[in-house]
Amino acid sequence: MPTFLVTGGAGFIGSHIVEELARRGEKVRAIDNFATGRRENLAAFRDRIDLAEVDIRDLDALRPHFEGVDYVIHLAALPSVPRSIKDPLTSNAVNINGTLNVLLAARDAKVKRVVFAASSSAYGDNPVLPRVENHEPRPLSPYALTKVAGEFYCQIFYRIYGLETVALRYFNIFGPRQNPNSPYSGVLSLFIAAYQREQTPVIFGDGEQSRDFTYVANAVDATLRACTAPKAIGKVINVGVGESHTLNRAISLLNGIFSCQVTPRYEAPRAGDVRCSQADITLARELLGYVPSIRFEEGLERTVAWFRAASA
Repeated sequence: MPTFLVTGGAGFIGSHIVEELARRGEKVRAIDNFATGRRENLAAFRDRIDLAEVDIRDLDALRPHFEGVDYVIHLAALPSVPRSIKDPLTSNAVNINGTLNVLLAARDAKVKRVVFAASSSAYGDNPVLPRVENHEPRPLSPYALTKVAGEFYCQIFYRIYGLETVALRYFNIFGPRQNPNSPYSGVLSLFIAAYQREQTPVIFGDGEQSRDFTYVANAVDATLRACTAPKAIGKVINVGVGESHTLNRAISLLNGIFSCQVTPRYEAPRAGDVRCSQADITLARELLGYVPSIRFEEGLERTVAWFRAASA
């Protein structure tokens, strides 16, 4: 039976991947420094996994956890465009130096494959939609730049050292366990939290900026497929739904779910934010056999249901 290691395993996406691996009966290790990850995300299945508190910036501390591992799913990162603009030095240290450490530890432990959580922010302000993997990266923020650097490091480790790598460009993943209590959280979790608190949701811009909102179960499916898909080695692959929805439409849907009529507060656009985003998922279909199973509307309803249950 193979052993999986998930870095950032207590985070939003990481905990869902750990949970699915545990559900399948796989051997799972998870590491996290709990800067943004939360232990409660793993509480329901804690007895089925090995969990350690480790910072990916510490290579010596990382190495023992890679011994005997077959597949590494590297999610540990300091997320958020605004956070990276405020503190680019720390984003660089975690997302670039930390990723290099993960690749070094994986190489030296003879891991079979590393799957890296890249980001759709790599495309920046490219006006061509949908985004295709061969578009030139045009990062607009330190965060986006760190994710592009991670992609290139993955490809270099495959070409030079023979370490199999796959980089998945996630498009606006959302769902249960996304922390609504941080200003750096995903926009949908912030919207839902505002509705629950009977506060006015804030949109930076006119609300017509669009995103390929991707429910977390779709990302989990694509990520686990990427661990073993033979044709994915060395590739950069979009993971989205292939649809685009504006923030104004998200508010309209939430008004329907919450049975109310809320008008958001519009504020000035933020530096580094991408105007429009939509994934071309042709490559994911071809190389991973990935077909998103949950559309935006259903995912939003599931997410609201989880937030309601969590706050009950």
